Amino acid sequence: MASTKPGERKLQILQTLAGMLEQPKGERITTAALAGKLDVSEAALYRHFASKAQMFEGLIDFIESTVFGLINQITEQQENGLSQVQAITGMLLNFAERNPGMTRVMIGDALVNEDERLQVRMNQFIERVELAIRQSLRLAATQGQVSEAEAAVRANMIASLVVGRWHRFAKSGFKHNPTENAQAQIVVLLS
Repeated sequence: MASTKPGERKLQILQTLAGMLEQPKGERITTAALAGKLDVSEAALYRHFASKAQMFEGLIDFIESTVFGLINQITEQQENGLSQVQAITGMLLNFAERNPGMTRVMIGDALVNEDERLQVRMNQFIERVELAIRQSLRLAATQGQVSEAEAAVRANMIASLVVGRWHRFAKSGFKHNPTENAQAQIVVLLS
């Protein structure tokens, strides 16, 4: 790993951490175990990150930039509010399915016994996801597809469904895919 550039090494550390989080048993990850996987000393990790919390913040940055970048693309490309909601929901479930380690971060499972600010940040992430869904439902209301009065309630139900499917996926050892029958359930919530 000596020939790796600093930015690449940082990315390699985050990728390894995410890979370790994909283990179904969900054991606590120590910096010693992470360093062992990378075949470096713990001190080498701390040359790139001030703390393990900062490593998790790197994963959270990736989650936020990816998810909200995709939400922005969806809302720009889809003019129909209900189509936006379905696309956002599908993207959130697909993201979890493709990134099991990140799913453990999104539900807070991987953040237990870590710095409290990390869980606060993931709670804010979920609130922002719900807000994006609510905005699409408000657009759908202006298009006469749903009631404006129900937009907030429906957004909360859909966000709860998404988070519940993330939990089920992680707690099943990544066996129950979050996308399974999800679109049919979303249609029911939107009708």
